[in-house]
Amino acid sequence: MTTIDYLVSAVLILLVVPQIRGTRQTLRNAVLPLVAVAAAAAYYLRSFPTEGNDVQLYVIGVLSGAVVGIACGVVTEMSRDSDGVAVAKAGVAAAVLWVLGMTTRSGFEYWATHRGSAAIAQFSRDNLITGAAAWTAALLLMALAQVVCRLVVVQIKARRFSPQASAPARA
Repeated sequence: MTTIDYLVSAVLILLVVPQIRGTRQTLRNAVLPLVAVAAAAAYYLRSFPTEGNDVQLYVIGVLSGAVVGIACGVVTEMSRDSDGVAVAKAGVAAAVLWVLGMTTRSGFEYWATHRGSAAIAQFSRDNLITGAAAWTAALLLMALAQVVCRLVVVQIKARRFSPQASAPARA
């Protein structure tokens, strides 16, 4: 892993800090994690192989990222600030899930570039995965699924806390 790899991993992991402090559910705050993952994808993604069982690997990555993201969103607490804007705040469970999801990918990358390279190569051969580009794409799709699914769940919850949601219906 290069210094850039460590920095990208740290940025994705540290996205939990504003979540712990609590973030107003504005467009800017919603888009920031998506921009971070998109930047990582732009930096790392050079190809998107679809041979062998690569697509199945991507599906597994997306599904596992989605599960973690949905779980993060479900356990994220919602409230309103003084302006009535929804505020999402990650409690311990949400923060642990976020960090676990992001650090697992970083740990896998570290292992893959160190002691695990032979095991991953063997697993890839045995399961018809074309190589490093497929693994990179799968891990990026996993991160994107985690971010998008958390965002969707939090936005759904935020709508319940919007001033319009609490206003009485007019006849």
